[in-house]
Amino acid sequence: MGSRDKPILRTTGALSLESRVFAYLYPWDVLGDPDLVPRLVSAGIGQVCVAAAYHSVRAATPRHPAHRFVLAETAALYRPVRGEVWAARRLVPRFAPWTGFADSFDRAVRALDAGGLRVSAWVVLTHNSTLGREHPDLVVRNCFGDRYEWALCPTNEEVRDYAALLAAQAVRELPLEGISIEAYGQLGAVHGGHHDKSAGAYTALCETILSICCCDACKRGWSLRGLDPDATQLALREASDAAMREGATATPEDLLGTPLAGQLLAQRQRHTDSLLTEVLSEVSDLNASLRITLHAQGAPWATGASPGLTLESAKMAHCVLVPVEPTDPGTPALIAATRSSVPSHVATAAYVNLLGPIRTAGFDEHAKRLVSAADELHLYHFGLASTRQIPLFSSLASLSS
Repeated sequence: MGSRDKPILRTTGALSLESRVFAYLYPWDVLGDPDLVPRLVSAGIGQVCVAAAYHSVRAATPRHPAHRFVLAETAALYRPVRGEVWAARRLVPRFAPWTGFADSFDRAVRALDAGGLRVSAWVVLTHNSTLGREHPDLVVRNCFGDRYEWALCPTNEEVRDYAALLAAQAVRELPLEGISIEAYGQLGAVHGGHHDKSAGAYTALCETILSICCCDACKRGWSLRGLDPDATQLALREASDAAMREGATATPEDLLGTPLAGQLLAQRQRHTDSLLTEVLSEVSDLNASLRITLHAQGAPWATGASPGLTLESAKMAHCVLVPVEPTDPGTPALIAATRSSVPSHVATAAYVNLLGPIRTAGFDEHAKRLVSAADELHLYHFGLASTRQIPLFSSLASLSS
């Protein structure tokens, strides 16, 4: 692929869009459903983000004519996994036989494009339980030595190289408007899978401490920063216990001390930025005009699908996408706080989960505040939505027009 030394090309300013509303889809939502495009158009949606590389999932398909569930057994690249591209690498994505096609993303993109919709690739990078199980030396490890197999650690060069090549293979040779990048940093203790039985067991602060990676690569990085790895790991263990007794306003800096906490966070952020730089360099080599959307959070210690936003990563994006709940009164303030931390030309968008139990009473008033607060709305998830949930998509699209 292209040189990592080449500058990442960006247009100045957020790109002009016909619509402020994007809907998210899986390839199987499109394939075999001739009514999908008309439903999107009827709902007032002209732009979609389709999964091109995604983690394992059991997905409902409540309006598809042929099935009601799809089981994606592993994380997968929904393009052909070409042997000549991935040869001699340890980290190789799986293909997706459950779709019935070797290039289901291509088929979905071309069907949507033919219907007049503008399509972006939705790419999940470091969340891959299959590769984590196969390569435990490359995953996040907490201060007790527990390995998070779902979380490839970006401190490892192999992980950064894998993410860059995965993104490039996802977007190659297709008529795409952009790329929506999820999990481009470190994942942590929280993982909704494996019939999860950890909800509520730890405080939010304890989960943050247990999300600080102690893998071998991270420990080597500590040593280069002048930290004693054994002493640092012990401090994290003690902090995790203390975090169970602290109030909701306590921070990692309170438990670890500002100098140590700052060093640990700086290392994580440096490798997050490195991974993203490599990803965008590879993607830009193929299509420098793609609009870059980052799933992120303003909280610097955040991990997961939407990692903590850094100053450098914010500069690399056209749009920063903040996960929100549509009827939470604090949503406008959350979006405003994120906007204050990104360059003026970068759009601040709301990643709106419309699948939860949402009371329709008062929804329009919440929706108006949401539309006023965000530059764009990215709606999760049109393919998973039932008939009774579709009016929520239509309502937000109508208010945004």
